[in-house]
Amino acid sequence: MTVTEQPRQNPHHPTDPARPAPSDQPVPVAGLVEARLAEEALTEPVKVLLKEALGDGEPRGTSPVRRIYLESVAVARFRGIGPRAWLKLSPRPGVNLVVGRNGSGKSSIAEGIETAFTGVNMRWQGQHAMRSSNWRNLHDTDGRPEIEVKLAIEGDTGRSTLTRTWEGDDFDASQAELKRPGHGRVPVDQADWTQALRDFRPFLSYVDLDRMISGKPSEMYDAIATILGLGQLSAADGRLRQEAKALEDADKAAKAELPGLKEALYELEDDERAVQALVAVDTAGTPDFATVEALVAGLPTDTDDGALAGLRAEAEVQGPEMAQVHAALDHLRNALADAEDLRGTGTEDALRRAELLERAVAHHDRHPDAAACPVCGTDGMLDTTWAADAIAQIAALRQEAEAAAGAGSELRSAARAVQDLVHTPRQIPAALADPWRAWTACRTISDPGELAQHAHKAAATLADACAAVKENAVRELEKRDERWRGLVTRLAGWAERARAVEANKPRLRDIRKASTWIKALAAELREQRMEGFADQSQRIWERLRQESNIDLKAVSLKGSEKANVRKLVMDVTVDGHEASALSVMSQGEQHSLALSLFLPRAATADSPFGFIVIDDPVQSMDPAKVNGLAQVLHELGEHRQVVVFTHDTRLQRAFTSQGLPVTVFEVERAKSSKVKVKPVTDPVRQALDDARAIASTSDLPSAARTHVLPSLCRIALENVFLEAAWIRHHRSGAPEDELQAAVGSADKLMKVAALALFGDAGRTGDVYREVRTLCGPRAVDLLKECQNGAHATGAQIADPHRFVDDIEIMAQKVRRPGVTA
Repeated sequence: MTVTEQPRQNPHHPTDPARPAPSDQPVPVAGLVEARLAEEALTEPVKVLLKEALGDGEPRGTSPVRRIYLESVAVARFRGIGPRAWLKLSPRPGVNLVVGRNGSGKSSIAEGIETAFTGVNMRWQGQHAMRSSNWRNLHDTDGRPEIEVKLAIEGDTGRSTLTRTWEGDDFDASQAELKRPGHGRVPVDQADWTQALRDFRPFLSYVDLDRMISGKPSEMYDAIATILGLGQLSAADGRLRQEAKALEDADKAAKAELPGLKEALYELEDDERAVQALVAVDTAGTPDFATVEALVAGLPTDTDDGALAGLRAEAEVQGPEMAQVHAALDHLRNALADAEDLRGTGTEDALRRAELLERAVAHHDRHPDAAACPVCGTDGMLDTTWAADAIAQIAALRQEAEAAAGAGSELRSAARAVQDLVHTPRQIPAALADPWRAWTACRTISDPGELAQHAHKAAATLADACAAVKENAVRELEKRDERWRGLVTRLAGWAERARAVEANKPRLRDIRKASTWIKALAAELREQRMEGFADQSQRIWERLRQESNIDLKAVSLKGSEKANVRKLVMDVTVDGHEASALSVMSQGEQHSLALSLFLPRAATADSPFGFIVIDDPVQSMDPAKVNGLAQVLHELGEHRQVVVFTHDTRLQRAFTSQGLPVTVFEVERAKSSKVKVKPVTDPVRQALDDARAIASTSDLPSAARTHVLPSLCRIALENVFLEAAWIRHHRSGAPEDELQAAVGSADKLMKVAALALFGDAGRTGDVYREVRTLCGPRAVDLLKECQNGAHATGAQIADPHRFVDDIEIMAQKVRRPGVTA
């Protein structure tokens, strides 16, 4: 897709090839980028990256980005100005000359405007400190230096004020604020014009003219490249390149760190953890971060079954608790002794007899009719009487045998208690297999005496073996852990960085795609816009060179913003032969060339500044070039507010001799740095002064009274209505070319008045009513007489002086600030 930029046409001068008007300027790039981005078949993550890099959604300052004009500048106690000096301008397009002899203070006003906006003075940069240190006025030291600039901002109903002040003697330690209707007061460094001041700097001094053409090739390249409106793309590409470099550097650092880490892990090959870590980090493709993190955290891994696992098992082994074993064996031995004490005693015999009688009674109960003894066969012995006697004997014998039964139960319980101490762990270290097997065998021994003897020996042997194995394992683990701890921190750091690199790989791929897209678009737009810029420079040069035999064939940029070698190339020919521009040009021609480069830069459509301040551009120019400069400034003044400071009277004469409209102010300096600025050729004032001169003529011819005098007054009213129309239109925020078109079609005074009063040239029928309300009932008659002056019968003016006075009063009322609110 090719981006096609459709410039706005200037209906007032549609075909003038030398006119550096907005119609010749490309539209701002932001809209083009937004449209292109919406159409591109990019993935959503890439588009999001581009929007972020391009500044989508970034908070903006409170200062304006729409067109800004100068209404006035007041300077006090700064440079050559002592008490407050005030330059009042008309905040609209047009050429203003501020003239005065050297030392009058006009350059202090010019520098004051630049300093108010930027806080610096480019003219002083690179100069000796002595020249820039005396910036405070030496005559008026009672107050602080102050510069106040009134601004008209497109779309605002009121005026903004930019103020810069100093408390001390350090020029760089100033404070500046912007007061804008509806936005309050904010520091000026929050203004949106900060970047624009660098890209479209609207200030040009004589020193800047030299720097414009004598700077380093890269500086000259940058000065032109920035004004092509591609600063947003260049900044976005810079942000993407910066992030990409950070991600690439992180990747390189992680890769550079890996060989040393692997070597260190290899040196711990007898440590299972090091072996596992080595395998994890050396995995093809993406490292096994899960294993690495488990190792760092000290957690067992799926492969944790080697020597290290065996050492951990040995270190954690728990053998028989000998205190418990001794207690249980003592209990068993005591129970054995009690049982032995009862063995062979009457108590035991009673127990055996009771058990025998119980069996006999049970037999009798089963066979009540059988009276014969089943043992001896004697008949008639087991009768009912016998059974009753036997039961009585059993009760007596049981009571006697109870002690023997308790001793047996205690013995069995003691044996179980010893066997319950035997446990088998999940993993038995190899060195403990035999003693643990002997200890485990205690569970199968039923004889209490044998159990007591075997358990004591097996427990003691196993406990001693466990203690020895545990001690050896702990010692070995500590030895290994000491080496591992020295490496695990390094492994953890690498893993964190490498994981971040891996996670950012998709973003890095997207950043590279976004950067490639921006570079391609920037190259395309740079070529398109540079062609238009070069055409404007050539057209301006044609006006300025006049009788010079040097032709400017082309202006181009070689390299790119990020290239180490980049330069501005100006192809010139002398009498048809190629030559180096700066080597063959005179000083005046070089300054003309610098203006050819500066003016398109300052007048680009992307610039928010509706004004251009030029200080002393005429030096070294011959008269023919001064005439050409007046023509260029006049054409520029049709869509820019041009303020030129000069002591050279030739420029003013060039405007006058060629019939070019210009407003002239004269700067005068009295004692103690008292500087005054007075208007010399305000168009309204000039027409009224000429009319007053006609009115004062003795024996005034009839034709002068009926035609010339009202025509001059009509010119004064046309200019004052035109001024009011421009202010109304500017405050509405509407495009300036709409007003130019309306003015171009407003061929009658009433239409211009309708534009001023209503913003609509078609409302001529309402003009008289509004003028009567605004200026009084006589104003309608004055307006009609001015119109009659253009007719054959002419105007009927009884008192010429009063007529001019009344016209002046009417003009002042139209000029009041509230008229166009």
